[in-house]
Amino acid sequence: MDFLLPRAICRLKPANPPRILPRGLPKQGRCIASAATATQQPVPFDEAPPVPLRTPPHPHPLPQAHPAIHNRPLKDTRPFSDFLTDSFSRQHDYLRISITERCNLRCTYCMPEEGVPLSPASHLLTTPEISYLSALFVSQGVTKIRLTGGEPTIRRDIVPLMHEIGSLRSKGLKELCITTNGIALHRKLDSMAEAGLTGVNLSLDTLDPFQFQIMTRRQGFSAVIRSVDRILEMNRLGAGIRLKLNCVVMRGINEREIIPFVEMGQEKDVEVRFIEYMPFDGNKWAKGKMLSYKEMLGMIREKYPGLEKVRDEMNDTSKTFRVPGFKGRIGFITSMTHNFCGSCNRLRITSDGNLKVCLFGNAEVSLRDLLRKGNNGQPIDEDAMEAIKQVEMDRRQALPGDAQPLGYGERERELLELIGMAVKRKKEKHAGIGELENMKNRPMILIGG
Repeated sequence: MDFLLPRAICRLKPANPPRILPRGLPKQGRCIASAATATQQPVPFDEAPPVPLRTPPHPHPLPQAHPAIHNRPLKDTRPFSDFLTDSFSRQHDYLRISITERCNLRCTYCMPEEGVPLSPASHLLTTPEISYLSALFVSQGVTKIRLTGGEPTIRRDIVPLMHEIGSLRSKGLKELCITTNGIALHRKLDSMAEAGLTGVNLSLDTLDPFQFQIMTRRQGFSAVIRSVDRILEMNRLGAGIRLKLNCVVMRGINEREIIPFVEMGQEKDVEVRFIEYMPFDGNKWAKGKMLSYKEMLGMIREKYPGLEKVRDEMNDTSKTFRVPGFKGRIGFITSMTHNFCGSCNRLRITSDGNLKVCLFGNAEVSLRDLLRKGNNGQPIDEDAMEAIKQVEMDRRQALPGDAQPLGYGERERELLELIGMAVKRKKEKHAGIGELENMKNRPMILIGG
């Protein structure tokens, strides 16, 4: 680990190591350097960008890179996976996986009051299937995985599942996050932290217990606050779990709580993100109920005119601000009035195993059906997964060439080709207001956010 190495060596470690794609994949999964590129000298990872001639040389020479880095041949490096790169050169290194369709709340903006028809249990991805798909995407360059729902904490085996996904850190996974309503979170936080939890997005649309019951059609406000407090307590002890509160703002419902949410960050290190109300099947969306980002920003600036813009992170969906002197920050997710499609790096897998390349797109492809093809279309449990692995390994032992890293040969190639075709069809941007509300799409709870 870095803290055991001399400082001089730690500095030479590249911040973003090159992605090495599995050997044996079809040609479209690789990107071969051109002849012109191949003749150039290898560039050390820690070397500064070229300095224009008119700029005088730096007075202090940069440290020399380790010989092993200098001598690394170009053929040993690979660019980002072509399978996860769309036709607009967007690289998708963030995967959101819905692990259940069920939820213990009935939020008004998420689903109709009567609920939604749920998929049969046999249609939902099993833990071995989710683990396999996670490993496959990480092998192609995914560095962040977020578990969503429904409400992911109600899945019985969520902690063992998180431990399995967390083990992919040695393969390149950097972030393991969860989106939750917080009702049951506090009971599982310690175990999730042990599995490698790095971030929690917690949905909370009101700080009023009575209003909470109206908006969610359920009780549980005190349990949610207990989860928030527990994360903050763990962070004071060094857990390092990034906490974000997601607040969907609806005109006439909860816009009066914008300022209380802002002031929550005066003493608490939390980021509150205000989300423009978005249309999904069954949530009775209306343009008049949507409060725009500019309106919300104006309301906050009336109370706090010193509000400052914070530099956003790459691929961030939120426009971030801070009130000087406050510990926390605020953000705005402007899906309706100012899309961020140009920097989108997210893919979604639904609970029933469909790949969805855009939250607002209605095109989906089934990874589940292709994955189960070798199991007669039946759900793959641990025993079935081991049997499939053994059959594939036995088959490959009779063939020349190197072994596939995941051990799935033909199935892996077929899945990657299907994923690549879906990603290449991703549109430049989603439809805007005036079209989205008339577009057929799943209810939010069946997408996973």
